[in-house]
Amino acid sequence: MPPLEAVSNTPTRTDVWNISNAHCRVHYQLLAEAEPDVLCRTLNLFALQFLVPQHVNVLRQDDLLSIDIVMDALSWHRAQVIAEKLRNLISVCSVELQTADSQRVQPAQATG
Repeated sequence: MPPLEAVSNTPTRTDVWNISNAHCRVHYQLLAEAEPDVLCRTLNLFALQFLVPQHVNVLRQDDLLSIDIVMDALSWHRAQVIAEKLRNLISVCSVELQTADSQRVQPAQATG
């Protein structure tokens, strides 16, 4: 009869928040209704995680806000989680996430 093991040796799930994961510069492009609290609620998602954006650009076009946010040193997984949280905010119409290159960030264009 094999000896009993007190601890199982099953493999653990990878830690996607681990500091050793590859980090990148990401660019969020949001379109949101031009409500007074949208910008505060958007930036609060970063503040709650002690993150300060590298670049923020906001442009109001009629009843929409075009918001561009560039963040450095995020893992791609963490960037995607934040994008999903941004999509869940009331008054946010759309969120695009992409890796940011060294080129100048162009503001998102509101269509209709």
